[in-house]
Amino acid sequence: MDKKKMFFVYNAHAGQERIRFALVDILDIFQKAGYEVTVHPTQYSGDAVDCIKEIEGKYDLVVCSGGDGTLDEVVKGMGECEKRVPIGYLPAGSTNDFARTLGIPSEFSKAAKIAVTGKPFMCDIGTFNGNPFVYIAAFGALTEVSYATNQRVKNIFGHMAYVLEGIRAIGMGNLKPYSMSIVANNQLIKDTFIYGMISNTVSIGGVRLTDKNVKLDDGEFEAMFIKYPDDPVELNSLLSTLIAQEADPEHVYYFRTSEIHISSDTETPWTRDGENGGFHKDVEIQNFKQRVQLIVPSDY
Repeated sequence: MDKKKMFFVYNAHAGQERIRFALVDILDIFQKAGYEVTVHPTQYSGDAVDCIKEIEGKYDLVVCSGGDGTLDEVVKGMGECEKRVPIGYLPAGSTNDFARTLGIPSEFSKAAKIAVTGKPFMCDIGTFNGNPFVYIAAFGALTEVSYATNQRVKNIFGHMAYVLEGIRAIGMGNLKPYSMSIVANNQLIKDTFIYGMISNTVSIGGVRLTDKNVKLDDGEFEAMFIKYPDDPVELNSLLSTLIAQEADPEHVYYFRTSEIHISSDTETPWTRDGENGGFHKDVEIQNFKQRVQLIVPSDY
């Protein structure tokens, strides 16, 4: 009987290179599950994209390990293939937000077992000016804060509240306003913001979001835009409502959409899945419903 074939691609440098010490156990789990495994450590940025396209139709399962950037590359490569196979994921980054959303643990042995025993899940994927992202695109003065912050502090304040707490700490004078026009759901929003995100996740920066209605296969993003406060009093009011997890339509736009166009007066810095997304004046974001098949825990 022919063995099932797996292509295992991993970024050896992700997450302080901790996968180096787990490779033997990982491969043993794959072999015992009946897979003939081809192993490929990535060699350069974009390598995983090229590999996935080159192996199209040759393997029954693709498993990747690395940070969100590695997963993005594998998803992008698979999205460009006509013959798509399931993708297993062994998270090796620092925050592993998307794995947390899918219920995939950060322990390599547990994640490896899920990759070969879990169930397929058809997941939405986004594109940002044509470039795929898996779970979030965001902009703002402290977009990077949630990826480099003490976990205890994040757990106390929550993701969005922590961002604003950091902004308040540096003072109103250091805030950069972003004047934008947003078109979504046949509506136009024109306002000035300090932060915005378009997401498809229940975890951002290692913090679980409180919205229990988030679904990764419904063809829609959750979008949130925080208005620029007029003064410190307004900022404090906004911070208080976010900590209390209350709706605040006076200061925050929140809605769901499958497509959104954002134009700004100046080049705005963005992140995609926690990675540098470049500077843009015009951004087109689309949701591709149930675009890729991911392997998730059987009880997901």
